[in-house]
Amino acid sequence: MACKSRRKSCRTLPLPVAALLFALCAPAVLADSPLVDFDRMGKVGLAGAFAGLDVASNSSSITFDPSTASLLARSSDGALSKVASTNAGGSIFSGCTLGDAFYVAGNFSSIGGTSASNIASYSPSSGSFSALGSGGPNGAIHALFCDASRKQVWAGGQFSSPGASVAVWDTASSSWSAAPFGGLTGAAAEVLSITTNSSQSSLFFSGSFISSFGNGSVALNGTNNPNVPFSSGATPFSSSLVPVPLENVNADAGPASSDAQFNNVQNIFCPAGGDGPGNTWLAADGNKAVITVRKFSFLTARGIRLGNTFLDGRGTTAFSVATIPDNAVRQLHYVDPTDNQNKTCTDSCPLLTDSSVPYQDFLFDSDLDITGFQLTLSEWQGAGPGLHILQLLSSGAFASSIDSQNGQSCFAPGPSNTTRTGTWQEKDTDTSIPGTTQAVLVSTLDVGTPAASAPSFTWMPYVSASGEYEINLLVPGCTNFQDCPLRTSVKVTVFPGGGQQPWVTTVSERNTGDEATLIYRGPIVPSSPSFQTTISLTLADQPEGDGQDGKYELVADRVQLVLTSANITSGSNSSSSNSTGAAQRGFGFLEWPLSGSSTTTTASSAIPTSAITSLDSVGFDLLNALGGASSVASSPAPVIAAVAHHESGAIFLGGQFSLTSGSASGTSNIAVFKNGALAALPNGGLNGPVTSLVAVGDNVFVGGSFTDTAQASNKALKGIAAYSVSGNSWSALEGGVDGAVTSLDNSDNQVLVAGNFTQLLTSSGAAAGENAAGFAAWDITSSSWVNSGGFIVGSMTFVGNGTSSTPQFVAGSVSTSLRFGASGFVMLQNGDGGEPKVTPLGVQFDSTTSNSTASAKTRRSHHRRAGAGWIPSLNVLNMFKRQTTTTTLAPLPSAAPAPAPAVLAGAFWTNNTSAKELVVIGGNFSYSAGGVHAQNVAIYDPDAKTVTALRGNQPNGTVRSVLVKGNTLFLGGEFTVGGIDGSGFAVYDLAGERWDSAGLQSLQAASGASVSVRSITASPANDGVVFVAGSFAQAGSSPCRAICALDTTTMRWSALGNGIQGDVATVVYAGPNKLVAAGSIALADSTHANVAAYTISNSTWDPVGNGADLPGPVTAAEVNDGSIDSVFAAGRTSDGSSPFLYFWNGQSWNSVGSTLQGSTDVAQLVMVPLQNTHDGNDIVQADRVLLVSGSLSDSSFGNASSALFDGRGFTPYVVSTSDSGTPGTVASLFHSFTSIDFTQRHFLATGVVILISIAIAAGIVFLLALIEILWTLFARRDDKVNNYDNGDLDVDDDSTHRPSSLLEHINAATRSTILGSSPFGPNAEKEAGYAAAAGAGAASAAAAAQDDPFNGPDASNYLRADTPSDALGGGLGPEEPSRPAYARYSFQGEGEGELPVRAGQELEILDDRDDAWWYARDARTGQEGVVPASYVY
Repeated sequence: MACKSRRKSCRTLPLPVAALLFALCAPAVLADSPLVDFDRMGKVGLAGAFAGLDVASNSSSITFDPSTASLLARSSDGALSKVASTNAGGSIFSGCTLGDAFYVAGNFSSIGGTSASNIASYSPSSGSFSALGSGGPNGAIHALFCDASRKQVWAGGQFSSPGASVAVWDTASSSWSAAPFGGLTGAAAEVLSITTNSSQSSLFFSGSFISSFGNGSVALNGTNNPNVPFSSGATPFSSSLVPVPLENVNADAGPASSDAQFNNVQNIFCPAGGDGPGNTWLAADGNKAVITVRKFSFLTARGIRLGNTFLDGRGTTAFSVATIPDNAVRQLHYVDPTDNQNKTCTDSCPLLTDSSVPYQDFLFDSDLDITGFQLTLSEWQGAGPGLHILQLLSSGAFASSIDSQNGQSCFAPGPSNTTRTGTWQEKDTDTSIPGTTQAVLVSTLDVGTPAASAPSFTWMPYVSASGEYEINLLVPGCTNFQDCPLRTSVKVTVFPGGGQQPWVTTVSERNTGDEATLIYRGPIVPSSPSFQTTISLTLADQPEGDGQDGKYELVADRVQLVLTSANITSGSNSSSSNSTGAAQRGFGFLEWPLSGSSTTTTASSAIPTSAITSLDSVGFDLLNALGGASSVASSPAPVIAAVAHHESGAIFLGGQFSLTSGSASGTSNIAVFKNGALAALPNGGLNGPVTSLVAVGDNVFVGGSFTDTAQASNKALKGIAAYSVSGNSWSALEGGVDGAVTSLDNSDNQVLVAGNFTQLLTSSGAAAGENAAGFAAWDITSSSWVNSGGFIVGSMTFVGNGTSSTPQFVAGSVSTSLRFGASGFVMLQNGDGGEPKVTPLGVQFDSTTSNSTASAKTRRSHHRRAGAGWIPSLNVLNMFKRQTTTTTLAPLPSAAPAPAPAVLAGAFWTNNTSAKELVVIGGNFSYSAGGVHAQNVAIYDPDAKTVTALRGNQPNGTVRSVLVKGNTLFLGGEFTVGGIDGSGFAVYDLAGERWDSAGLQSLQAASGASVSVRSITASPANDGVVFVAGSFAQAGSSPCRAICALDTTTMRWSALGNGIQGDVATVVYAGPNKLVAAGSIALADSTHANVAAYTISNSTWDPVGNGADLPGPVTAAEVNDGSIDSVFAAGRTSDGSSPFLYFWNGQSWNSVGSTLQGSTDVAQLVMVPLQNTHDGNDIVQADRVLLVSGSLSDSSFGNASSALFDGRGFTPYVVSTSDSGTPGTVASLFHSFTSIDFTQRHFLATGVVILISIAIAAGIVFLLALIEILWTLFARRDDKVNNYDNGDLDVDDDSTHRPSSLLEHINAATRSTILGSSPFGPNAEKEAGYAAAAGAGAASAAAAAQDDPFNGPDASNYLRADTPSDALGGGLGPEEPSRPAYARYSFQGEGEGELPVRAGQELEILDDRDDAWWYARDARTGQEGVVPASYVY
């Protein structure tokens, strides 16, 4: 189909403009396909049974091989387009963006035809791939991270070169290198995820590996704390925790014994002797007791130590602990000395009454920041409860800058100490915990002070026992202290002792909120019972910030030692069972600061302990919780596949693992690290592997291969789930998905989900739901599945953010993909370059409906039924004309299959309340989300992308036709509505939101058949009538068959004339007075007429042509240009073997669709306007084409869902596919404009319009000038020359020649108007002086000096002296002499101030300073005036 674009517009323009426009018109001229003009149809909808759709030109050459991995680009509207595929057997696992390049990695040898080993870069601008040099990873790559600040790409996977499991590509040097660390060995030795922390300052590596840290061989003393008496109720870990001094706390205990020797609770905080008077507290006999301890400042506690009393058979047997200020009853962990088993308790914790167990230690889940606690002694033996020991255990050890807070701990030889240099002052403020205050020391110094000269502060905390410790520097936030501008950074040095090297850390104190910064991790071994670790603080070598008023402020608060392990010589987390070297190992997790050391270690060497960060304890704890190095060496090895750092600071870990010890013992496949320890998620985690995590706001979305929590609680957690951080609870994404999720991404408040699944389940336990083969989108705001924008059938392995031009990329094994995905409906409008802009349905319909869909029964013979009853509106004369015989008709072809979800019809409706133009759609679908439950009909808001259901019962069956008139909705199809009689037709009040069946009689089917309404149209002749057509025998008591008229005011049915026989598939109109019905039809007199015309004005039916000329029943028809002599009809032959498309030219039916193949089913024909043109012909005009829709197969282009027919041939236009990848069907195109104006109105670009306007304006000016010249020539023709001898003239002075510069005449007449200047040029003031001389005073002279003497073309208001002598008398001097001259031509001089002359007349020129007009005097008469300069010589 050759199309012509706006050529006529170009030809009709002047040559220069046409040349300019050629370049603008050229692209359209070269267009080789018709461009449908949707904008001239208003809003346009396209409905059908499809899940994916594209314009044929975009997808005709795109194929997919599921044995390869395909990379797809996803645009901002979700549309998908193929980028490239790998070699057969290849896989794509990851990708990231650096600048304008997208890096894609996996396990492949080529991609997009470019040889590349496992990784390549893609340039969206050029559309090309590039390999990344040589020496890259020699194995599969599972994870990529693009570091924009350093222009590096980090790759993680399972490879050995250039580094073990991790490699780095430097874009500046275009080279590969190993990671700047080693030690990732063991387990499966693979990295599966590389992500960044929330501040993007560190990288998190996760996978299946062991990270090894070490400083070499340093001899360590393994001494346990000799000061703490042994008890089988404690562990080496708990007995190493230094108790918090409680001598200065506020303590209250009661009801207490009345015996003064036993009622002071302070005596048991650190008893001076054995169980007895002055060292024991007893409650009042027979009473439960409560002991409350408050300290109105921060306390960091790890647990509580209780020693029972055994006096007189008394003792506590059960208790509970609540922390203050949250008043939460805590779960406690303890070792039961009776069986040496680890146990937990909460409300009623047992306390032994065995005197061989002097005390028991009960630990919290993790370290807690509290201000006190409340101990309830709830059960007892003997006369009442009591205690001999009550101590609060710290996290390990501690020291404060405030000496009064460094009390001596129980069992300690002395308190923690501090020293300082320079001046330090105490500063107090409130804290975030209500009712508590905080005191710190601060020192002020001048900006520019050298670090060596700056004040310093040193803590020397008492450490009771050897172990692995983390030391944190607590820095209070500057906001509470209101000193943020003064804050800077400090250098902190830790001397752990034992011959180990000091740790030096630079810490910023400019934090606004309270922070704890790790300053050391490793072993601390007390060398004596009074051993103290030393931590010093001073000004950093390069201080941060500018200070305030030339001053810096240093802040010293507290140091906190957190015991992580009491065993430093053996165990699962040491380098070997007999090693005496300092080494730590972790599993599956490593934090690496991006600003860390660039020193590269060998792959087998340990990571320096100086590289340990506070979050590396995640890996340490994981290794311990998994059972040690021997446990992770088993096959299959546990895996940490995904990590997400939540904004709260919590780190979520997902994979395939089961924790058997520690604080998160019993959790599976997902855990969280918070408050310095691993913690379990509700219900023991998940019952299957986790592959991906993404944190969005309060939620962490989890993808994987699970179906519920580990302790079954929610069967809707299939493949994907959401965890609320604040609520500590799981929630489902409707019913989940029916397969595994492999990758998650967050974009525009949507969670993008990729994996190996086929459906989105609607509810828990549902077996089916919305079709989504491998890719889906969850809208976080509406909490529902929404249209992802594109269409895929495949098993997807990756989705991730892309470049600025391509927001996302999706990858996996693809069988089919189309640019747009939609549940049976899209909207169309003109797009860039004239191509259609497709906007898919914004929601996802379910793939099944909850009703039993009725199907229309196709009949091979039709039997008319006699009318029953008296019908008042019946035309008696017509009744007797009707034939009582029937004729055998070929069955109407069944409609193309429309499996759910399918939209088959629609109409636009303007909601008067909201003033929005909405779409009412009908078909075979269901939708349930956000409290909306719609079935087979719905109201869609294309702007908000939301669906509203009709109130009341939903249609049970398939809706095939929709009409909206005002606020009334008419529905037709094969359905029933609960509470409404009949089937196939219903009326709904859109404004009143109710079914409107009052007075409406139902349609009735013939015997053995069911009602099917296929067409509902508004009468063009009567606004109160709609025509309903399809398969039925009568309407109520009106014997109208196949088509009836409904009076919308009275809701009464009436027949159309004598009526017809058969079944109607479609109704169109040939002007306002003629209805055209098509289907399997015979007239009342049995005349075959599969296309028949009904004249509304006289109620008569006529066949359109000879019915025998059409080879079979018609399924679709269209009238071109409103003419009954231009009709298209499509259908199938009577035997159903082949399709046809015929054209009625007013004389005969002729086949025009000979290339259509046997599987074609045409559902609709509609004429559509074009933006461009084609070569018009007798069938279709140049400004339009026929859109043929359905399920098409053509010998020239293959399969399509819609094609454009220009009278000569077909052009494929729309291709669609079903959920399974088979060809889809387009059922209808509908639009908001009632009628279409096919007249083309071409509009040029703004710049071109301006150029044309300038050209037209110039032409008008030129034309006006030409008219003026011609007028001058005719008005001032030469007078006859009397008394003049032509022989006296030179050749150049011949009076028969007209002047060559006549434009000067016009110039003189218009100069004052255009330029605002005098025609006398630069001497205008002097000419004004002439006028002033003729005046009577100075005022007249001033006015004359400002006025233009030539305001009109004839200078009629030129004020001048009567004679030159008068002028001279007014000041004209001798420097202005006159000279003689002669008139070359005659000048009539009819204007005021003009001097009439004849050719050859002698003149005296008085003023010749103006180029156009001279002031002259008639030498004979003395008369003066102006004459044209060109008329004088």
